[in-house]
Parts: sequence; C-alpha cells; structure tokens
Amino acid sequence: MAWIQIRIHANKETADNLSDLLLDVGCPSVTFMDGSNNPVYEPKPGEVIFWPDTIVIGLFDAAHDMDVVVAYLKANSEHSLTYKIEQLEDKDWEREWMDNFHPIKFGERLWICPSWRDIPDPDAVNVLLDPGLAFGTGTHATTALCLKWLESQDLSGKTVVDFGCGSGILGIAAIKLGAQRVIGIDIDPQALAASLDNAQRNGVAEQLEVYLPEDQPDFSADIVVANILAQPLKELHEIILGFLKPHGQIAMSGILAEQAQSVADVYAPFVKLDEIAQQGEWTRVSGSKP
Repeated sequence: MAWIQIRIHANKETADNLSDLLLDVGCPSVTFMDGSNNPVYEPKPGEVIFWPDTIVIGLFDAAHDMDVVVAYLKANSEHSLTYKIEQLEDKDWEREWMDNFHPIKFGERLWICPSWRDIPDPDAVNVLLDPGLAFGTGTHATTALCLKWLESQDLSGKTVVDFGCGSGILGIAAIKLGAQRVIGIDIDPQALAASLDNAQRNGVAEQLEVYLPEDQPDFSADIVVANILAQPLKELHEIILGFLKPHGQIAMSGILAEQAQSVADVYAPFVKLDEIAQQGEWTRVSGSKP
C-alpha cells in the first residue's frame, strides 16, 4: 500500500493540538519526532512529553486529498503552519526493519542475534532476540555499553537486577553469561511481556522473573544494571541502590556524556565508582558498593 505523509513543525504547546486536528481530518497514524536532538526524560505510562522543537508526522493513504488536510489545519490552528508533504515508497516497512537488523557481537563471546536470522557462531554465547514493542535490540549505544560491561563480569551463580528491562536483552544476556537468577523491573507491562517471550525463546524462562515496580518482592542482588535515563537514575538512586548487596557491582547507562558527572555525583557517596565509559554521545557509569 502506498502512503503519503505530512511533516509539521511544532513545539511543546502546539504539537498535541496538531495531532488532534490530523486525527479529525482522517489521519490513521500520528507520530512525534525530535526536531533538534533534545533528549527527553523517560515518560510515565500513558504520558507524552514533547520536545521544544517537535515534528508532528501524519500518515495518510496516498489517495487522500492533502489539499483538504492542509486547508483544515490552516483553518483550525491558531498558529502559522510550516509543513512538508512527502510520498513514501510502497514497501513492507516491518520487513525492511527486519532485513536491516543483523547479529551483533559484544566483547569476546557474546552475540545478540535476531530470532529470524542464522547464528554466526554456534559456540559463542548467543541471545536470540525479538524486541517486539519494547526497547532494547543492542543497536543503541546505551544497550551496547551495558552488554559489553556484562560480558566482562564474572556472573557465575550471581543474582542480577535488570532495572528498566525493556525487551529483556540485558537480563537474558546475564543468564546466558552464567547468572543464576535475574529480576527484571519495568514500568511498562509490554516490556515485561517482551522479556518473558524472549526468555522463553532462549530457554531461560525459569531463571527470569519480571515485575512492575509496585509488585516487586524484597530481595538483594550481586549485580544491578540500570539502562534508563539520567534523571530517573538520579531520582531513583535510593531504590536502585537498595537492590544491591554490599560489595555488589552496578552499571548505569542511558546517560548523555554531559550528564555523566551529575549522575556520578549522586552515586559517589554510596558507590566506589571505577569507570565512566563512552560510546558516541552516550556513557555508562559503573562501580561497586562498599
């Protein structure tokens, strides 16, 4: 099926209204995109946070009369309209994404492999992944930084917390690398479902437990990995550190380079920090609890 899209420049105040107008005029799908590389902190379930420079994208059937759409937007918007209309190539977009998701190696022995592709090295530690609707494929620098850190640790017989588990990629990798038990925690029920599905795919479902924050039991762990964002890492530091046993190790990511020191400063009174690793604009902060 062929599609056409309209891209409209907006801001925090106008994005939501433009979305409503697009839906009113028959748009079946509206998405939002950052127009100026401004990071946004992780929203709560059901919450939408807009960027100062937001691109509102409305997707229509190619046969739709876009003159009618533009006229409706101009007539009902209180602000001037800056937009671009683009024809989209007719292709299977899900297949396009699948074709471009390849196995990736982390460290000396860990591979993250899409579940629909052949495993490059059967003798390696292989995690088969289908992320579904949850975040975490290994292609993002924050996930890669955490996977490299996990691959370098001795996880044999350890209990690991995957805080903000997403697709379950970090927790499943930890089990494949020797962890005895992993507890995944996430605010999104879809993330918990994706984690369990991927754990089943990898034959480690009995070693993975997943919880919403309000349902998690009391426990302590040898290792905590938290790949969320800088602000929630700071705000939730007491909770995150509460999972960690004395002498346990922690790695945190989802942190832009310019935010790394502020995160380190919050954890420094409680953790002996040993490394701030960087990949592109993202960093990982790690250390151990005295």
